[in-house]
Amino acid sequence: MKANEILKHTIHRPFEVHSRSWKFYQEWNKAIFLHWEVTPEQITPFLPKGISVDTIHGKTWVSLVAFNMNNIGVRSLPKVPHISDFHEINIRVYITCNGKPSVYFLSMEGGKRSSCKVLKAMCKFPYYYSKMNRTDFSFTSENKNYNNSFYTEYRFDNKHITKDETDIWLTERYAVFQDYKNHIIEYDVHHVEWPMESISIKKLELDYPKFNHLINNKPDRIHYSKGVQVLTWDKRKLML
Repeated sequence: MKANEILKHTIHRPFEVHSRSWKFYQEWNKAIFLHWEVTPEQITPFLPKGISVDTIHGKTWVSLVAFNMNNIGVRSLPKVPHISDFHEINIRVYITCNGKPSVYFLSMEGGKRSSCKVLKAMCKFPYYYSKMNRTDFSFTSENKNYNNSFYTEYRFDNKHITKDETDIWLTERYAVFQDYKNHIIEYDVHHVEWPMESISIKKLELDYPKFNHLINNKPDRIHYSKGVQVLTWDKRKLML
């Protein structure tokens, strides 16, 4: 789908597409979403000033998303070899900032050193390298420096998901806010509504010492998506 076609799909968004021109293109493919319901009080200590916990039905959530990042590039320029494609795992929470329901990343791991280095410098996101491997039915990650590890085996159920209010709340997020030095960085994003299907987790082993009190048990919800094409706007700084 071309960019101008993607921009026509907006009815699923909680707020309007930004009036500025988008700058970056990327794809988030073969995404595994694991979600845990938590209390707002568990998330607040992780958030910087100016960012508030978003809630639904009095609760909030933390999610681990494991996916393939593909075809990252700047608008009208070719993608950069050895940087544009890699595996990623992020741990995110749900927040509001600047009047927008958004996400904030507690952790961002990439499976390629060069990609992590470039994106951390360019985007100011908290990327770090972890050794990752993926097959058609498994995803593995290990980082001995942080003692982080993730392993899952899954199978496809070939069932379409009829999304409820919480499913939509968890997945249809179109801004990212992240703290960097003395300010907050805002990124606006756009894509079509996530196409979701059902998978069954056959095996799940994860150990993130810093976040084990949030994600150390069976997920409360699981989603899988073949992926979306994503347009991203250039970052903006919000002073704290």
